[in-house]
Amino acid sequence: MGVSSDVLVEKMTSTADLARAFEVNCAAFGEQTNDGIWSAIFPSWNSTIGKQQAISRLAARLESDSKNKDGEPNTVFIKATVPSRDDPSDVRIVAGFAIWMQGSAVPGFGEKPLENEISNEELELLYPGDAKEQRYLRQLLVSLHQRRTQVIMEKADASPPAVFILDSCAVDPAFQRRGIATQLVRWGLDEAKRRGGLECITEASSMGRHVYLREGFEAEGPDMTYDVDEEFTTRDRPPNVFLRTRKDLKWTV
Repeated sequence: MGVSSDVLVEKMTSTADLARAFEVNCAAFGEQTNDGIWSAIFPSWNSTIGKQQAISRLAARLESDSKNKDGEPNTVFIKATVPSRDDPSDVRIVAGFAIWMQGSAVPGFGEKPLENEISNEELELLYPGDAKEQRYLRQLLVSLHQRRTQVIMEKADASPPAVFILDSCAVDPAFQRRGIATQLVRWGLDEAKRRGGLECITEASSMGRHVYLREGFEAEGPDMTYDVDEEFTTRDRPPNVFLRTRKDLKWTV
């Protein structure tokens, strides 16, 4: 697939674009794919209150002062913009959005994985007084990020002892098939090299994995399983596979 020349990828430095960035996520993960994991992370995403809550959570991440030892932000929001169809000479709109983050078990080299993946405070914010849904979301996230956490811990003795994680990537369906996802991925791959040759990792859905595989990621095994309580086993969850950019992969199925 060719890459459109009118796409501009850059860091997001203010919260001004977050409302539109979340709309991109809603269009891709909520409306297009009905992603059961994403909707569990962003409950009530299609309501005014739910959107405001999600944007506030994203703003807190964007404005975090967590940095690595070189002064680089551990979490980076990037946006892909295209000219407005109504006024292509002036206005650009956000058509794609991604979050990259540096992770490490060694202080100063990136964000350390949270114990149990998500705090009790955030669970209560998302599902007030609903212990069942809180339990389900935690189980989902632990399963989804299990291999991510393992790799971060395994890298503790590496040089550098860190990875660069594609934590989220979405393109508005109205602007898909223009190479936008490819550019969002390539930005992170280039940044990982600039940060000392970090390996990149991600959990890829069936919708996005073809882009990642084409850009040098490789699967470390089959689609992951979700270790959730029996009462949750019938809930819809998209297939995800753990991908990484290391070339000497070996695994058993």
